[in-house]
Amino acid sequence: MSEAETRSSSAAPGSAEAPGSSEAQSSPGNQNGSYVEPGEFKRDTNYITTRITADGRDGYPVEPGRYRLVAARACPWANRTLIVRRLLGLEDVLSLGLCGPTHDKYSWTFDLDPGGVDPVLGIPRLRDAYLARFPDYPRGITVPAVVDVPTGQVVTNDYAQITLDFSTEWTAYHRPGAPDLYPERLRAEIDEVADVIFRDVNNGVYRCGFAGAQDAYERAYDRLFARLDWLSERLADQRYLVGDTITEADVRLFTTLVRFDPVYHGHFKCNRQKLSEMPVLWAYARDLFQTPGFGDTIDFDQIKTHYYVVHADINPTRVVPKGPDLSGWLTPHGREALGGRPFGDGTPPPPPKPDERVPALPAPA
Repeated sequence: MSEAETRSSSAAPGSAEAPGSSEAQSSPGNQNGSYVEPGEFKRDTNYITTRITADGRDGYPVEPGRYRLVAARACPWANRTLIVRRLLGLEDVLSLGLCGPTHDKYSWTFDLDPGGVDPVLGIPRLRDAYLARFPDYPRGITVPAVVDVPTGQVVTNDYAQITLDFSTEWTAYHRPGAPDLYPERLRAEIDEVADVIFRDVNNGVYRCGFAGAQDAYERAYDRLFARLDWLSERLADQRYLVGDTITEADVRLFTTLVRFDPVYHGHFKCNRQKLSEMPVLWAYARDLFQTPGFGDTIDFDQIKTHYYVVHADINPTRVVPKGPDLSGWLTPHGREALGGRPFGDGTPPPPPKPDERVPALPAPA
């Protein structure tokens, strides 16, 4: 693969993000089966840069039915694509293949499908789509990925750019009432906020969890909670991160917050406070969770299974915690008092398709 075909996603237009996490990497984390790194955790930053665009300038024009989004509900980076696809109403033009919450040492696998084979792509491992295009592909097999169905070849795994392109390149196929998640007049601010969220929160929890030295862990811990305090202050008197509607920035923060108490607080030692003990962020996260397109993409069982089973060097027993109590996600959040319009001039998405529904949470007591 040529240098031009991969890049650091920190260079992505509209994004300063690095690549997917260990969730998005082939398993185990390295040849020794370890995710924890000596000293400070550093993330691989190379992704396939090919884009699917309205003008097809990279050879892949936007076409309904041509591509398949491959994701995993367990993965926070893939979760973003599930949310944006729902909010924009792309379900009928971009099919969805879902990998299970765990994976083998080679790849994410389609173990949720009958026979362990994706019914559209006809492959058992996502790795097969990568190798179909790049026989010597040298990096981790990551989700999310978009696959060209006619050729069976991966097009891109650049998750930061994928969601931006859903917003800006797939507009001809947005549903009526789709929100503008990346409004041009706010892009500079969205990019700035998304950058610090990535560095200190999205990636920050991994810098805590995969740190191999006490000092590296404590630096990451302090940086994480300093940023969460900053976000609490920012969101204390405004409903959303940028402007008065949901944007890409909210999607990017939500997928980390929703995993905080079930996984990051204990498994990754991010334990100054639980999310449920941070009043502003807890209310903000509940507000988004209860917004159509967010909570209806979350499968807490798959999330917990992934982290506690796959990261065996952190959790050698692979025992998955029974808790926490999840019913609080459905309690009133009171954020409506701050104003704001979740979908701007648009409307909520319709309910998920029957085959894309997630398990319902228990009602609060």
